[in-house]
Amino acid sequence: MTVSTKSAILTTDPDRYITQDSHKLEIAPRPPMAVTNAVSWRSEGVKYRKNEVFLDVIESVNLLVSANGNVLRSEIVGAIKMRVFLSGMPELRLGLNDKVLFESTGRGKSKSVELEDVKFHQCVRLSRFENDRTISFIPPDGEFELMSYRLNTHVKPLIWVESVIERHAHSRVEYMIKAKSQFKRRSTANNVEIIIPVPTDADSPKFKTSVGSCKYSPEISSVVWSIKSFPGGKEYLMRAHFGLPSVMSEDLEGRPPINVKFEIPYFTVSGIQVRYLKIIEKSGYQALPWVRYITQNGDYQLRTQ
Repeated sequence: MTVSTKSAILTTDPDRYITQDSHKLEIAPRPPMAVTNAVSWRSEGVKYRKNEVFLDVIESVNLLVSANGNVLRSEIVGAIKMRVFLSGMPELRLGLNDKVLFESTGRGKSKSVELEDVKFHQCVRLSRFENDRTISFIPPDGEFELMSYRLNTHVKPLIWVESVIERHAHSRVEYMIKAKSQFKRRSTANNVEIIIPVPTDADSPKFKTSVGSCKYSPEISSVVWSIKSFPGGKEYLMRAHFGLPSVMSEDLEGRPPINVKFEIPYFTVSGIQVRYLKIIEKSGYQALPWVRYITQNGDYQLRTQ
């Protein structure tokens, strides 16, 4: 169909596309999907001067530790996130140190991880994964989450916090907090925050610490001890002193737990590894894959009583 027009016309029909010159508008049926190899999550004709793929393996640690040091709950929640800047219609193949694959190929004793609750983006060919554990896909353009997974496993606390709290009735409360990093020395936790609850009626804060800085946050009734860089195998101390009004508004029962926030680059607590990332595109261009690993806190709590 040809429409003579001087103004632009938009179509909302997904099965049609529009070409336009200065005087006429052609509305033609879109070629069938099998002809173009089109996929709903990726447009054709994508072009980049520099072809690159960025892949982030991000693991969050959920942990609950009792006051006597027993781990009551621990799990790892992981995600593989991608930013794709590739021309054309590339096919990507990702290989992990997957326990099921390693056992089926006779490499069961190699360092591998057993992934649970794996969920994939719609671009992944599930039948291929079920057959031979290959993660094969034509990626969306730009940023997306390729997959998520979970591991119910015993996790040793990466940052261990001990607290000694002395409360002197109607006068003051004193805290001695010891933080220890329990991961390898070659790794470093960044932007660590140790959040220590204090009584709602505390005032006149005083702090002394061997590293980092302390801040009283009355809006959350807590001391926030911030440590910008916390290398593995290190131990640091912090002391806090608060005045208390003459009436004690709350006793030691029901004291909230200490929360810890952190991020450890170049490190995964599960041991998951990207073994390869192959990029196949008919024009045969070379592309640079960049892989990064990050472990961070999820719901990470240590009880003090």
